[in-house]
Amino acid sequence: MMGEVTEVPCNCVLRAVFRSCYNRFRECAALGERISPVTLDFCPGNEGGRVYSRRREEFISDFDLVSRRALHDFEYRLFRYHYLLGADWRLCCRQLRMPRGSFFHTIYRIEEKLGRIFAELKPYALYPLDEYFNGTVRRQTAA
Repeated sequence: MMGEVTEVPCNCVLRAVFRSCYNRFRECAALGERISPVTLDFCPGNEGGRVYSRRREEFISDFDLVSRRALHDFEYRLFRYHYLLGADWRLCCRQLRMPRGSFFHTIYRIEEKLGRIFAELKPYALYPLDEYFNGTVRRQTAA
C-alpha cells in the first residue's frame, strides 16, 4: 500500500509568499495616516452572520502578531530591526553583532518560515492576499 504523496513548495516559493505579504504590509503601513473604511463582510456558515472590519489595520496587526509568535527571540529581533524598522544589513549586523553571511542566512530562514506560516495559517491565512482582503473563501470538495 502506497502512502499519499504531498507536494512541498520549494524555499524560493515560500520566500516569495513572505515578500508578497511583506510588500502588502508596507503598503498598508504607508497608508496608516488614513483610516481604512469599515467593510461589512458576510461570514460563511449556517447562521450567515456579518462582521465589520478594517482590513488594512487587521492585516498589519496579523502580520506582526503571527511573526512574533512564530519566531524565536533572536529571529524576531532581527525581523523587527530589518523589516519593521527598516534597518539595512550593515546596521543589523552591527546592532546584533553578527557577520554578514549569518545575517543573510538568517533572513532567508525567517522568510521561508514565515512564508509557510502565512500560507498555511488556519482558519484564515494571510496568503493569498486577495482572499484575505476580499473575503474569498476556499471550499473543500468531497473526494
